[in-house]
Amino acid sequence: MKFRPLHDRIVVRRVESEAKTSGGIIIPDTAAEKPQEGEALAVGPGTRDETGKLVPLDVKAGDKVLFGKWSGTEVKIDGTDVLILKESDILGVIDA
Repeated sequence: MKFRPLHDRIVVRRVESEAKTSGGIIIPDTAAEKPQEGEALAVGPGTRDETGKLVPLDVKAGDKVLFGKWSGTEVKIDGTDVLILKESDILGVIDA
């Protein structure tokens, strides 16, 4: 990827959701909700506080994250659909 997010922005790729329910019913793409879980692909350097000091982000590239349903901006980079989010849009990091 040739994209570097600025400030407190994070590039996230959505994790594909299951197309089948636990009961075996297949959900078509048009009816399925977009997943709210993804993997951070690239992370900006952080934000500046009132004194101008750089405050690094808590999220790093490779982290699995949860984000809000309507968060971020959807873009296509190198043929891949990704989201660009602010760190404040991320609800938490999923530990393995």
